Amino acid sequence: MMQLKTLTLDPPPGLIFPCLNPPNKTLKFHRFLVLILTFTAYAAFHASRKPPSIVKSVLTSPTPEFLNATISNGTTASNSDKGSFQFSRNPLQNDTGWAPFNGPDGPHRLGELDLSFLLAYSIGMYFSGHIGDTIDLRIFLTIGMLGSGIFVIFFGLGYFLDLHSLWFYVTIQVLCGLFQSVGWPCVVAVVGNWFEKAKRGLIMGVWNSHTSVGNIMGSLIASSVLGFGWGWSFMLPGIFIVMVAFLIYLFLVVNPENIGFELSGEEVEMSVEGVALVDSEINDTEESMEYEDVESSVAIGFLEAWRLPDVASFAFCLFFSKLVAYTFLYWLPFYIRHTAVAGVHLSHKTAGILSTIFDIGGVFGGILAGFISDMIDARAVTSVIFLFLSIPALLLYRIYGSVSMFVNIALMFASGLLVNGPYSLITTAVATDLGTKTLIKGNSRALATVTAIIDGTGSVGAALGPLLVGYISTRGWNSVFFMLIISISFAGFLLIHVVKKEVKEKLNDGKWLWCSILTH
Repeated sequence: MMQLKTLTLDPPPGLIFPCLNPPNKTLKFHRFLVLILTFTAYAAFHASRKPPSIVKSVLTSPTPEFLNATISNGTTASNSDKGSFQFSRNPLQNDTGWAPFNGPDGPHRLGELDLSFLLAYSIGMYFSGHIGDTIDLRIFLTIGMLGSGIFVIFFGLGYFLDLHSLWFYVTIQVLCGLFQSVGWPCVVAVVGNWFEKAKRGLIMGVWNSHTSVGNIMGSLIASSVLGFGWGWSFMLPGIFIVMVAFLIYLFLVVNPENIGFELSGEEVEMSVEGVALVDSEINDTEESMEYEDVESSVAIGFLEAWRLPDVASFAFCLFFSKLVAYTFLYWLPFYIRHTAVAGVHLSHKTAGILSTIFDIGGVFGGILAGFISDMIDARAVTSVIFLFLSIPALLLYRIYGSVSMFVNIALMFASGLLVNGPYSLITTAVATDLGTKTLIKGNSRALATVTAIIDGTGSVGAALGPLLVGYISTRGWNSVFFMLIISISFAGFLLIHVVKKEVKEKLNDGKWLWCSILTH
């Protein structure tokens, strides 16, 4: 039987001790270790992305509307040292801003700063996968984490060195975005090397919660030290990702074969280019495997991949879905800071901490969407349900989020659950499923291009959303929420024909008997 071609790699230096190697440690132990390491690694990536959103309200000077609203309310809230929530007593003293982000064009500059990072990140995604196929993923991931940490720290040094050049911060963000793009292809590829196909939706939904967990960690870390100067909000997450990078270098085993394990029952082939899992049954005949090997040696064309079933629909759906998700990622603390809750404005620190509720909802949303999609075996149907339910959730959050702290938290949690659910599902299980279907056509190299199209298109939307908010927010937050609702609507409608196809398939197969009864 033909063997799959993989890089022959040495075990990581941390496994020089016999007690960490088989037979002293089982395959189950090392699988668990890989899950923990990759989860922590990507959580560290997202934690290091969070500081810009936390410090936004500190970098900008207060708008006249914010000052007038705060002063007219009298800011008679409780002392900032009492209780878990803090309120700003005198915005004129606390919000002096930081050039070049203060002044009337401050939100514009912040939007451009987000664009520089996310655009570099989306472009880097197309190249990092191809590079990762040629070198040790452990080394490549370590380099990406070290580079990300260093440039996050450099951004924070701008505070201590009293730097006010826009180009300095833009350059730092561009370089940081390129290094950050290394993370996603590497962690998914490594997980794919260790785990065969199972309940993809639920498993990937649970594992993909590292995104929200990282956002929560970053928010808490950055907010906790914001009072000492906004530079510390970058220094600590930067140091954290560097520390995790050393753990990755010491202990991450890229492939089970590197330490003597051989997976039985299924061989799992992973292309880091595609950031997708492909299961290859070992019972295939040698002749068919050789034929597929010849066919798959030629990568599918970019335009041809766009014409594959459902690829364009999910790619553009992710464009709008990720636009909304990343808008909240980069602007929610700023929005909370500049919007009164129960008649008072929260402090910078409290706004940052409160914004983690959205990410907590996102953790549950990703898991719930994966579980439902596995249960009904319909990814598009699940995604559309979440997307359309998120529209009233966002409307309610905008209208009633200021009524009380309890209502704000409840609606923010619901919004995070419904917004991040389909985003998490599409970036993991859907991309994997679409790539796997291309094997029927005898071309496994389609995986690389298909998933690059989906993730790359989504990243472009992620870059556009925060930029638009930087300009639209100066006209009022109602305009921002209107943009978000329109984007979600587009995302949902782009999947309607895929939903119809899924429903028809299930009815024909008799899998949705309850639906067949209702339709008759």
